[in-house]
Amino acid sequence: MANEFKVTPWTVTGNVDYEKLTKEFGTEPLTDEILNRIKRHTKELHVLLRRKVFFSHRDMKWLLDEYEKGNKFFLYTGRGPSGPVHIGHLIPWIFTRWLQEKFDAELWFQFTDDEKFLFRKKDEVGIGEYTKIAYENALDVIALGFNPKKTHFLIDSLPETAGMMYKEAIRIADKITASTAKAAFGFDDSYSIGQFFYTAMQAVPAILPSALKGVNIPCLIPLGVDQDPHFRVARDVYTKLGFYKPALIHAKFMAGLLADGKMSASIPNSTIYTTDSPKEVEEKIKKHAFSGGRTSLEEHRKYGGNPDIDVCYQWLYNFFEPDDKKLAKIYDDYKSGKMLTSELKDYTIAKINAFLKEHQKKREKAKSQIEKFLFKA
Repeated sequence: MANEFKVTPWTVTGNVDYEKLTKEFGTEPLTDEILNRIKRHTKELHVLLRRKVFFSHRDMKWLLDEYEKGNKFFLYTGRGPSGPVHIGHLIPWIFTRWLQEKFDAELWFQFTDDEKFLFRKKDEVGIGEYTKIAYENALDVIALGFNPKKTHFLIDSLPETAGMMYKEAIRIADKITASTAKAAFGFDDSYSIGQFFYTAMQAVPAILPSALKGVNIPCLIPLGVDQDPHFRVARDVYTKLGFYKPALIHAKFMAGLLADGKMSASIPNSTIYTTDSPKEVEEKIKKHAFSGGRTSLEEHRKYGGNPDIDVCYQWLYNFFEPDDKKLAKIYDDYKSGKMLTSELKDYTIAKINAFLKEHQKKREKAKSQIEKFLFKA
């Protein structure tokens, strides 16, 4: 069926129905009531909240209750370092950076090179290559402007990180049965014991500051909604071990350039990488960006385009045009036929290249800053 989709921590296919996914995952919609509570503390809403790119949550009401009692929370998010970073990966991190600033929060950022090794295709490389990719990906995180005094990188396979996390990981793993993992992730008996164990490692940073300091600290995890199942499994375990359940806030996927599915680093023509040159950005968007325009200039002028299915408009909506009035004009002009597909693509190319020009400068500077961010117990 056309409306079928699949969302797991490792696979996203089809056109995702987010309302249906919210019900399937058992999360709650991010309501105006919650957004207004956030705004009371931040004075303004990030564009990703205004436009409901972050759309659902777990326990945000509880987290805000705790914050309003004076119990500050910390942030946790991460990256599975399978390859280069694309602009879709940046969306949750940009929002996390805003949260860090607005709530003066510490951030624990996990690079799961162990996960990428365990779930690799069998003809792919060893874990050391994924660790190298983690260091490369870290440059993109640093380039977004996180506070090095309040940001701690955890690369799972590094001895310092693994040794610190293992004690809590085995306590979590001890409370998760194989049948639970099979039900949550679709595992069967062909999966390795490492794959079964991995979710315990991803669960650790949500309680690590509490374990290290010996006091319960609330945690907020901004993440792509595909990662929710890891925490759905772990949340009941946290309370059994005497910790708070973390609050989660879920982002939608950024559309790929092609007609169906999210942006994927494994499909280069669907993706704008953060290291792409201006020419590469232009070529990818002009050749591959799925359009809501008509088949001819005459038809487009007469009947207008469909911005709701146009990838360039979706990218502007999701992040690259934060000015609501400008975005509304683009929507109206494109829908009426006044703006052509070529003009919409040119506008989007200019926006993305302006962003990447600054990001790439900061990414280069980040090469000398990684040690400031690596957590050392």
